[in-house]
Amino acid sequence: MKKLSDSLNNLLETFQRLRDPNDGCPWDREQDFKSIADCTLEEAYEVVDAIDRENYEDLKSELGDLLFQIVFHAGMAEESGKFNLQDVIEEINSKLTRRHPHIFEDKVAKTPEESLMLWEQVKAEERTKKNMTSLLDDVPRNLPSLARAKKLQKRAGTVGFDWKDENKVIAKIDEEIAELKAELVSKDENKIQEEIGDIFFTLVNLCRHLGYEPEDIVKKSNNKFESRFRAMEQIAKEKNDTLNSLNLEELENLWIRAKNETN
Repeated sequence: MKKLSDSLNNLLETFQRLRDPNDGCPWDREQDFKSIADCTLEEAYEVVDAIDRENYEDLKSELGDLLFQIVFHAGMAEESGKFNLQDVIEEINSKLTRRHPHIFEDKVAKTPEESLMLWEQVKAEERTKKNMTSLLDDVPRNLPSLARAKKLQKRAGTVGFDWKDENKVIAKIDEEIAELKAELVSKDENKIQEEIGDIFFTLVNLCRHLGYEPEDIVKKSNNKFESRFRAMEQIAKEKNDTLNSLNLEELENLWIRAKNETN
């Protein structure tokens, strides 16, 4: 049976072969950090997709693709003398040890909530050492918007800037919808967009208070809509119709039937 270190070394050798300036792959040779950033993000999403589908053969494959992205970035960094894969591994191991003082030191955490509190305390100390002036300084700007909204809200909540219960959040949603209606009358496009954004932001806050993941909520709605729309297409096909040949009332009736059949 191969050792893990042997497999990792083989992967590193594959990367080096692909990046060889003389006879490596033309595509791999010309890549840089920015040019493969989208690939890294795509591979991460494909990992999540495999998890959602509970397809563990695909998960194994997608984790490999994501691992290669890490090797690729670390390899390019080594080429330019910034850091290497060993530095990456040592950094994450040090970080995990530091942020689990209840495991590796004498701190005490009996519940997941207490563990998270210790984690956040250590992160706060790290931000101070990095001369960060705001709690929000290390919230990544390139996170998907729903995820970033949740992280911003959660971080603000660590100093008590948060609603106490979901009823306050729901009241805020009602307030934001009323403001949107007013701006729709004014027809000020910038204000309309701003109010729609505020509604999204507050809905994320409601999800957070209820313990739901905003991205998962939207994903479920997407899947539900897709399932019902596909059912509409199938019903229309069975009647030798196409959706674009039907008027709005007929489409709505078809939607109701599809909704009943897919529930």
